[in-house]
Amino acid sequence: MSGYQIVTLADLDRIEVPGSPVLRPLRHALGVTAFGVNAYTGDEPGDVVIVGHSEPGGPEELYAVVSGHATFTIGEDTVDAPQGTLVHVPPDTFRAASAAEPGTMVLAVGAKAGEVFAPTGWEDFYVAEGMRQRGDLKSGRAALRDGIARNPAAWQGHYNAACFEALAGDVDAALVHLRRALALNPAEVGRLAGADSDLESLRADRRFAEAIG
Repeated sequence: MSGYQIVTLADLDRIEVPGSPVLRPLRHALGVTAFGVNAYTGDEPGDVVIVGHSEPGGPEELYAVVSGHATFTIGEDTVDAPQGTLVHVPPDTFRAASAAEPGTMVLAVGAKAGEVFAPTGWEDFYVAEGMRQRGDLKSGRAALRDGIARNPAAWQGHYNAACFEALAGDVDAALVHLRRALALNPAEVGRLAGADSDLESLRADRRFAEAIG
């Protein structure tokens, strides 16, 4: 057996997290371990396809517009990007993109030179959230556990698990993860938790207020 895989972007899961672009989890679907690769969809003009960010000291990224038409912001420049456009962005440069027409999809590939690739916490949460939305809480929790195990000292994994459990309705489990995240980074987690809509189900519980102070 050669072990190759064939998928189409249209067949990948659509994972929708409020306030974020629609993710097509290509890396997770194929089990790619050498680099990051995912696709993002903007259904309507103006939809965010790539959230504005830079990667200080992080991976360089290549974006390919595989359908529709996107508008990129690269540093201070605005870049018109119809289907077939490739945009290469170095680590320390701001980048963002939005859909310029319906059904815009952008494929993003990234890796950091000289380092072994490791999936990031945001991707674990996206994948787990897609499983939760399908009613597969067991697989979602397993995905989050894998992420925490990769980097147990990172607060993000526990915070993401707290959000997942809060959305799933397990207040006790959510608070366990939230306390662990707070122990690892009290200032950042306290700031985020105070306004995060994912944690709304915890706000009526006195233990939540006690945890975040």
